[in-house]
Amino acid sequence: MLSVLIPTYNYDVTKLVNSLHQQLISHKNCFEIIIYDDGSKGKTILINDTLNTLENVTFKSLVTNVGLSNNRNLLAEAAQYEYLLFIDGDSLIISDQYIVNFYKSISDNSDIIYGGRIHPEQVQNKRKLRWKYGKQREDLTAKQRSQNQYKCMFCNNTLMTKTIFKAIGFEKTLSQYGHEDTLFAYKASLIKANIKHIDNPILHGDVDISNVFIDKTKKGLENLNYIYKTDLIKIEFIPFLNYYTTLNRLKVNYLLAYSFPLIKTITKRNLTSKHPSLFLFDLFRISYFCYINRKK
Repeated sequence: MLSVLIPTYNYDVTKLVNSLHQQLISHKNCFEIIIYDDGSKGKTILINDTLNTLENVTFKSLVTNVGLSNNRNLLAEAAQYEYLLFIDGDSLIISDQYIVNFYKSISDNSDIIYGGRIHPEQVQNKRKLRWKYGKQREDLTAKQRSQNQYKCMFCNNTLMTKTIFKAIGFEKTLSQYGHEDTLFAYKASLIKANIKHIDNPILHGDVDISNVFIDKTKKGLENLNYIYKTDLIKIEFIPFLNYYTTLNRLKVNYLLAYSFPLIKTITKRNLTSKHPSLFLFDLFRISYFCYINRKK
């Protein structure tokens, strides 16, 4: 009945998979867990390979890095059951009723069910930027998410029918990190897929070090720029792009673009501190986006 699909990259997923496996075995429904590592070369390959000894579990290491979008597409193609549950490899299960809660939420009119994600209560100072962003911008209740059902949906901790996945899929041209979920949610909105938001969160188990998160943010903005330039999404769907086009219309984008090297220097000290400012982080993001869009 259920295919649990876990994309990962150079990360030990044994704790996550063992937690899921225990709950799925107890529930006594047909299931499978498929894990694809996206072409990493670390020692975690050997650690994760031990999961192949578990009943109905398959771990596979891809030869080359295909990106998160295509990794998820490959997982969905390999799945044999009608319901697909996507969980990112750096997640942790925090409820012993996690699988039961999803089964209870399945209904005839629900194409997609999103359970949400939360961050730990405390992290090391060097991880405070990603943690603060997650706590203040992403950790929303089902009631809060339901007010904007498409824009508040991520594809980590998300159950959907294989039918709806085939109708949407992840963008195959995206090979770099960032905004895969945004594009998926946008496509879901175009076909008016019915999204149910529930309170069944997983824990973000691997909160990025601030410098790593800044680098990932830049890659994500480059991906967003590709999406923007290729008209894969309507600008109105993403508030950030709305804001950028306003700056562009007012010609303020040039000031931010050519100020980016200075802004980067000024903001980095704060963003990597134990008290990062999300205002400065937003300034860093929009100035970088203007920078990569500046006229030659």
